[in-house]
Formats: sequence, structure tokens, C-alpha cells
Amino acid sequence: MNYRKATVKDLNQVAILFDKYRVFYRKESNIEEAKVFLKERIENNDSEIFVAENENQLIGFVQLYPLFSSTRLKKLWLLNDLFVNPNQRGKSIAIGLIEKAKQLVQETNAYGMFLETEKSNLIGNNLYPKTGFELNESSNFYEWSN
Repeated sequence: MNYRKATVKDLNQVAILFDKYRVFYRKESNIEEAKVFLKERIENNDSEIFVAENENQLIGFVQLYPLFSSTRLKKLWLLNDLFVNPNQRGKSIAIGLIEKAKQLVQETNAYGMFLETEKSNLIGNNLYPKTGFELNESSNFYEWSN
């Protein structure tokens, strides 16, 4: 398994995975908009996307967004998206992608990374503690939408 940073050349394959990820979270499928969104992220350096590749086929990805902590005076990374094709699960691919994300944190001298997932995401809620994430029960998470 090869884990590497995604490029614009990967756009078609990453968009398919990204679309499946969005459908998992009950969003309507739209591969063309997914391509536009991901292309903007890559070209504008808005995020870091790493892919899992096996025999020139992309089978998973992780996308992280940079944030900053005023209290820590350091960069943080938001692990926003993680997806592995369902027919490739159970092969530790998600763990490999999380390891690439951890390398990014170290290479950028960031404080750490955090993520949010639905309570109903049993796979993720089982996976994240196994990879060193700790559930922060001392904070409240608030959301405002326009």
C-alpha cells in the first residue's frame, strides 16, 4: 500500500471517493461538484489530502484543514474527512492514512489534530481511540450555521 499526498492528477479518483464519503453522511451524490471543491482545495493549498493507493487505484483518503490555537500559539490540524472504500476495509488502510496525518502534524510543528464524528459512526468511534485519539469530554462543541 502506498500512502502519498494527492495531486490534481488524482482528482477524478479522489472525487469518487469523496462523493461516497459525502453520501455516507447523507448528502446527495454530486461528483462534478466534488471535483470542483477538491480542485480548489488542492490548487489553493487550503487543505492537505493524502491518499491510499494500491496498483494505481486510489482506495482511501484523508483530508486535513489547518487551524490555529491562540492559547497554544501553534497550528492545529482538523482531520475533517477520512474514507476507505467499503470493499477495502479491515486492512488497516484508515490507520495508514491517520499515520500520514500524524506525520503532517509533526512536520509542521503543530500542536496536534482533532476531529469530530457522529456518535452513530461506530467504525470511526472504534477506530480513533485505537490510533491514539482521546475523547474530550470536558468541552462543549457548539455549532452555528447560516
